[in-house]
Amino acid sequence: MAAAPNPILMSTKRISLRRLFPNDFKLLCLLNNDEGVMTYLDHKPPSMEEVNLEVQHIIDYYARWPKFGRWIAESPRGEFLGWFSLAGSEQEMPATLEVGYRLRRQYWGMGLATEGTRLLLEYAFLHNPMVERVIGSTMFINERSRHVMEKCGMRHERTFHLSFEDPLPGTEHGEVLYEITKEEWKKQQT
Repeated sequence: MAAAPNPILMSTKRISLRRLFPNDFKLLCLLNNDEGVMTYLDHKPPSMEEVNLEVQHIIDYYARWPKFGRWIAESPRGEFLGWFSLAGSEQEMPATLEVGYRLRRQYWGMGLATEGTRLLLEYAFLHNPMVERVIGSTMFINERSRHVMEKCGMRHERTFHLSFEDPLPGTEHGEVLYEITKEEWKKQQT
């Protein structure tokens, strides 16, 4: 019988990223039930059934793409900080990946989103030779998330508009796409 893979993917002094397990369902519910966290994401938190399906989808993704996906972020003391992701669509994998993050509100403003995103960019470009670019997106009005991507060296690629049946406030300003290529990232490291 093969040993289970190490759940810790990577870490910094303040953040450990590990695989998500079915019993992490409660952590995702905790995060999704914070109105502040969900401001730019949805009008209401997902149902328990939707979170269960989300957890299963994340675990299934590991089977197809073991080096990528969404990971639970914890402090060195094991406190749940939120999650980070580095994933892509089947059509674009692995040349283009998308970075994402969601942190509990009490950990905002501490530089953790920037630290985790920089860690994922390093992981993408140094340890995965097929990756050519990493993108990220958010609502135009989500200044905090835009600032994180800019601090990580990502550049604004374009603003675009999507149609929603029940749009969030600020949707009329559009969504923004940020990106960084492997070559751009390498130049920034010197």
